[in-house]
Amino acid sequence: MKPRSLHRLGVACGLAAGAWLGAAEAPTKLVTIGFSPFIISLGMVAGVFVARWTVPMMLKGTNFILLDLRERSHLLVWAILAGMLWAVANTLTVFAIRNVGLSIAFPLWNTNSLVGLFWGWLLFKELRGAGAEQWSKVLGGALAIVVGACLLAYATSQHSSGPPRAATLGILAALGAGLMWGTMYIPYRKAYISGMNPLSFVTVFTFGELGTVFTLALVFNGGWHGVAGDLTKARPALFWLFLGGFCWVIGDLFQQYAAKYIGIGRGIPLSNTNQLWGLAWGALVFGELAGIGATAQTLVIAGSLIMVAGAAAISFAEAPAAEKVFQQQAVERECSRYGMQAERVAAILAGNDPGSFDKPVRRWWEALVLLGAVAMFVWLGLGAERQAIAVNPLWMALLVSATLVFLVVCGRMLWRYTRFS
Repeated sequence: MKPRSLHRLGVACGLAAGAWLGAAEAPTKLVTIGFSPFIISLGMVAGVFVARWTVPMMLKGTNFILLDLRERSHLLVWAILAGMLWAVANTLTVFAIRNVGLSIAFPLWNTNSLVGLFWGWLLFKELRGAGAEQWSKVLGGALAIVVGACLLAYATSQHSSGPPRAATLGILAALGAGLMWGTMYIPYRKAYISGMNPLSFVTVFTFGELGTVFTLALVFNGGWHGVAGDLTKARPALFWLFLGGFCWVIGDLFQQYAAKYIGIGRGIPLSNTNQLWGLAWGALVFGELAGIGATAQTLVIAGSLIMVAGAAAISFAEAPAAEKVFQQQAVERECSRYGMQAERVAAILAGNDPGSFDKPVRRWWEALVLLGAVAMFVWLGLGAERQAIAVNPLWMALLVSATLVFLVVCGRMLWRYTRFS
């Protein structure tokens, strides 16, 4: 695939990731009506676990995924480690939302873009040889996204109704989540410069996240009996948590493809436009900013525009030839370390994996897995009840429609250009 098309694809995936990751956080609002943060996180991760198995299987088939994992078995531990980091970060975000609200927590944990940019530069030679113009676009864009996010946090800080200590803990939890998520991108990039398919990576990733969240729930939520009791109490809300987990998987897959094709230094700040979507869900759907003053409204608008400008700058920061030389050195280093074919890995990174263009070989058990996943959602849906959270149905419908447009457009691009390579 042509480099410009590859960059365009990565940018589109990063923006689509922002829309879906923003939508995925909406069910965590349930923590504000008394549900345990650990149960919220466990419910979402259970939905993530189901989705991470079924979506890759239906797109590529189990044969493709198992072959990819077998060829790059050294990356299994990295995928599990990434899942563990994600699980801790996701649990911290629930605490942050409980203490300071969705609109404030989002911008604070989106500092992960700067953390990811640093690791991409240090470990994977991203932006090496890029020149002042590209550096200004990427670093300036990432900083603009963080600055815009901070303005949004400041503008909405008056709406934190909890005590000062709780607000402080919420802020620390959000910043800790940002550090965890920023570090999680190290296994991401390591996997993709080795030629691993994102669909294979997330299949293993989910074991680390589910195991970690379940362990956290057991340790901090009263053991098995405490977890079972809270799950029974949360039964009417589990469908919404599962649905949030499913949305997160879609967003994370787009984020993974963005990290693969344009790197974590560019892809992660773009996916962090989920702050704008989180603001939209918090303010428009849940009414978190109702009654704010003119000054706060101005700051919200200014912060949003700054974030959009930052995303636009990164979108135009295509890697020049000199930077690609350094990136190729990082690929060759991984190939030499693990005995992989550099030519084949380079083809995969260009979206030209020959195995992806073959018709998937289907197995009978794949239909059973799909039916099991559908049955799980149907069972949870039958027991779902409306929760005591005020929502605006019109804005909810509009935001859901917008995220579906991103899914169709960017999913079609991935299929047409790379067959989900």
